[in-house]
Amino acid sequence: MPVLNEIFVYPIKSCAGISLRRATLLETGLEYDRHWMITDPAGGMFTQRAHPRMALIRTAFDGDDLVIDAPGMPTLRTPLRAEALVDAKPVRATVWRDTVDALDTGEQSAQWFSEFLGMPARLARFAPAFRRTVDEEWTAPQVTHTRFADGFPLLIMSQASLDDLNARLSQKGAPEVPANRFRPNLVIGGLDAYEEDYVGDMQIRVPGNDVQLRLVKLCTRCPMPTIDQQTGAPHPSWPHEPLDTMSGYRASEQFDGALTFGKNAIVVTGEGGALEVGQAVEAEIEF
Repeated sequence: MPVLNEIFVYPIKSCAGISLRRATLLETGLEYDRHWMITDPAGGMFTQRAHPRMALIRTAFDGDDLVIDAPGMPTLRTPLRAEALVDAKPVRATVWRDTVDALDTGEQSAQWFSEFLGMPARLARFAPAFRRTVDEEWTAPQVTHTRFADGFPLLIMSQASLDDLNARLSQKGAPEVPANRFRPNLVIGGLDAYEEDYVGDMQIRVPGNDVQLRLVKLCTRCPMPTIDQQTGAPHPSWPHEPLDTMSGYRASEQFDGALTFGKNAIVVTGEGGALEVGQAVEAEIEF
């Protein structure tokens, strides 16, 4: 039977993720996932697409704080709870085509991110009262919400898909890649390679509060999977991998030839439930 192999959250959009054994599920995704975003002074988002050094910004949870570190920088802390940002300045932040309410986390964090990235930058915290609606083309008739994620509450992929890709990379002499190149929230073991492409509903057996997810859209891939999350740069000898290898078998006619890997999902039931590594998963195939 399929099982939940790994859980990842990415507190600051496009920065390093955190591997967890257990995470609370919200309607908007996993708790604290993409609740923060680095912006320019006008509120425009920063991502690894343009700023690959963001991969080197590490986060951790410590009590009531999000702890932020990067090479050569002092440790920075910001409150986990938005309500703890006393007197925070309300700002507007733009993520792709959506402009949302946010809270500026202050001058200390602005100075920290500006220094590390070498340009004016600020850290915004998603305003908890704001509702950013997921594109209803993919979720109707359900209306659901997310925070600073690209477009959906969750990204799911199977371990077998990653294993298959790595086998193809090894066959050509290229280095294998870890799951963090694709920034999934949930990695599922026990599915066949790319079986997630055809999954509609997925149930995760959470004691007392079973979770139902709906996988709604294949995830089209930008150049970010080429960035080594340990170095903040592509591999010097294989700068276009794994996308070069994926181009031979993961181009999607549905998305005009874009490469796909993993599938975006929304929460149908189970908000407030605790996902935990090792929980049983049931996947319903839809053709």
